[in-house]
Amino acid sequence: MTVMEAISVVVWGYLAGSLPFAFLLGRRRGVDLRLKGSGNVGATNVLRTSGVTSAVLAMIFDGAKGATAVWVALWFTNDVGASVAAGLAAVIGHVYPVWLGFRGGKGVATTAGVFLVFEPVAVAIAGGVFVVGVLSTHYVSVGSLAAAMTLAVVVMALDAPVAVRVGAAAAAVIVVSRHRANVVRLCAGTERRIAERES
Repeated sequence: MTVMEAISVVVWGYLAGSLPFAFLLGRRRGVDLRLKGSGNVGATNVLRTSGVTSAVLAMIFDGAKGATAVWVALWFTNDVGASVAAGLAAVIGHVYPVWLGFRGGKGVATTAGVFLVFEPVAVAIAGGVFVVGVLSTHYVSVGSLAAAMTLAVVVMALDAPVAVRVGAAAAAVIVVSRHRANVVRLCAGTERRIAERES
């Protein structure tokens, strides 16, 4: 693998991750996610402003762009390290999309899509933790934080390739960092629950 090939798959991953599916789904319903609800361009804000169907589609599409970034990188380079880098670039692209002035989502679904390619068992376990976390607390942020940390821990426990372990840890750091404001609101008791819709 050449340096140019590595750069190419990382750029590809970022551009794939930058595709603002949640924003586009909101626009179909006449909603600009940047101006409604939390202002976050992600599935949770889609749920609150545009309904369940649009939110589910946003999660699926955001996960798919992460997985696609990795699959293309694997096909192009046949290198796990470069493919993990492309996947992380997709997560960063989702969080800081060039098409929306670098104002995007929090990277949870895209991270799931990336690591579904490498460690589907870890993603399944993290997904279960996400569901339990949301159902037991009614906070999406709690489920998201728990799932991100669970994914990193389980990937380590499964003795995945070093690049995948480092990537899972890095993705967890990105997701947790993007939830800083949520943690502050959780501590203050002002975080919005999942059932609270935007009028």
